[in-house]
Amino acid sequence: MSDYSINTKCVQGGYTPGNGEPRQIPIIQSTTFKYETSEAMGRLFDLEESGYFYSRLQNPTCDMVAAKIAEMEGGAAAMLTSSGQAANFFALFNICESGSHIVSSSSIYGGTFNLISVTMAKMGIEVTFVDPDCTEEELEAAFQDNTRAVFGETIANPALTVLDIEKFAKAAHAHGVPLIVDNTFPTPVNCRPIEWGADIVTHSTTKYMDGHGAAVGGAIVDSGKFDWMAHADKFPGLCTPDDSYHGITYAEKFGIGGAFITKCTAQLMRDLGCVQSPQSAFILNLGLESLHVRMPRHVENGQAVAEFLEAHDKVTKVNYSGLKSDKYYEIAQKYLPNGGCGVVSFELKGGRAAAEVFMKNLKLAAIETHVADARTCCLNPATSTHRQMNEEQLIAAGVPSGLVRMSCGLEDKKDLIADLAQALDKI
Repeated sequence: MSDYSINTKCVQGGYTPGNGEPRQIPIIQSTTFKYETSEAMGRLFDLEESGYFYSRLQNPTCDMVAAKIAEMEGGAAAMLTSSGQAANFFALFNICESGSHIVSSSSIYGGTFNLISVTMAKMGIEVTFVDPDCTEEELEAAFQDNTRAVFGETIANPALTVLDIEKFAKAAHAHGVPLIVDNTFPTPVNCRPIEWGADIVTHSTTKYMDGHGAAVGGAIVDSGKFDWMAHADKFPGLCTPDDSYHGITYAEKFGIGGAFITKCTAQLMRDLGCVQSPQSAFILNLGLESLHVRMPRHVENGQAVAEFLEAHDKVTKVNYSGLKSDKYYEIAQKYLPNGGCGVVSFELKGGRAAAEVFMKNLKLAAIETHVADARTCCLNPATSTHRQMNEEQLIAAGVPSGLVRMSCGLEDKKDLIADLAQALDKI
């Protein structure tokens, strides 16, 4: 469906039923698949033919939904994972091994920061974090001979910084490595990083793609544009024979459009099993069918809330790239001309005490750790996720005690603003 708009791809991408077949993507709720001969199954295990033999690796329902997401992002191939964390881990670990090095934006989701800096460090993979606003010279200085990937988030959670994708892609490609971008917050409706030079795109589909807080999941999309064999010495996992699959060299057998996802599925999913269930994939697809309708409403509500908060005398700072006063406004106009997302963060006068009063008096916005949902939710990190930190530690972490993160849902913006106003009045 390459000739169709993103709106049409959201609705009909990934699956075209034949005569008399289900109009909706079917749920193939089966762990295993039957074959007439051992030889036929053997060809699947040798990667000589495509097909299904065990849902820990692949499932038809999941593959149909992954194909839709690939079309939406403008990629060559995709796969679903059990969560967004699994997607980021697989995307990095698919090309990194003990002794490898990663360059990453420092402004990323805390869970991903820990994944890279702590868990993957235990696996012998090092990282250098750089400020997303760094100069080209500072970014260049972060690379090492063993650098194998560059990572960042289009819109960072929860800092809401906007990544200069072209700057990071240019640096990555100059060193012969791919740029991996987590595009969870904008979704492909508002930004397609591949068009700006990204090579691999990841998602926590739990967020806007699902959109209803119903199913945890993740996705990886390969642009099909990075030439692995041109840098074969850096990526032996893709460019040398895999003894666990009878000596197959993925980059040779499946080409630049299929090597990355094939290896990620046949090797990592086989060994680690972070699979998304067919039921969750079905729920995800229902969310995708309305994503192009929902995202503009999230942006409209986010913009209205941000403008209201910016003018309020009990708010000291608002982070939202749709505001002309925001430091990322100009770069957002380049990468996110239709708006970014519905998540707004703001600081209250009076710090922790003010935030506690504010949160306690919200009526419509629910207090949750979730974001990017149809229902508006709020979080004050200092009194919840970062409760164990003192004031100095909170400032160092970039989450001052008076900071509130609000994820604007699909409600009427007037009602959202009224709820904020009455809660602020209580401070």
